[in-house]
Amino acid sequence: MIPQPLHPALVHFPVAFAVLLPVVAVVALLVIRRGSGARNVWLPVVALSGVLAFTSWIAVQTGEAQEDIVEEVVARSAIHEHEESAELVLILSFLTFLLSAGGLATNRSGSRARVAATVLALGVLGAAFRAGHSGGELVYELGAAQAYTGPIAISSGGEAHGAEQGEVDRSGSEDRR
Repeated sequence: MIPQPLHPALVHFPVAFAVLLPVVAVVALLVIRRGSGARNVWLPVVALSGVLAFTSWIAVQTGEAQEDIVEEVVARSAIHEHEESAELVLILSFLTFLLSAGGLATNRSGSRARVAATVLALGVLGAAFRAGHSGGELVYELGAAQAYTGPIAISSGGEAHGAEQGEVDRSGSEDRR
């Protein structure tokens, strides 16, 4: 039972991981500073940043796969802005993963990599916020969901009604009443 469209069902994962990663990284830095072994404490940060990078890649791939369908109801420029934001999250998340992996070293360069990865994780969070915001605008303000649900008219009383040709259900079939 795979949701259709797939992209909206998956994009919440990288956003959630982008929120968690800086918190986990800061906690790990504090625990390491108190004298715990850097490798064991930092390993969850590396794992989480790897999952963030992977889910970001999946989100970009599913977005590209559904782009042509959404372009039928939303201006290309708005989609392009969201796409650029998502690609920035992808790039930053992979860089964060690489830096965090370098943080497994127990020498001075490992310490620097851990701090840099933590700072970059905050950058990923900002980029994920921007991508999520532009995605929300596509759906809730520009009507991107209509590519899958069909046109919906809102009456002055706030009630949703099907378009003049008849309501379109989620499967795309028309119900002429």
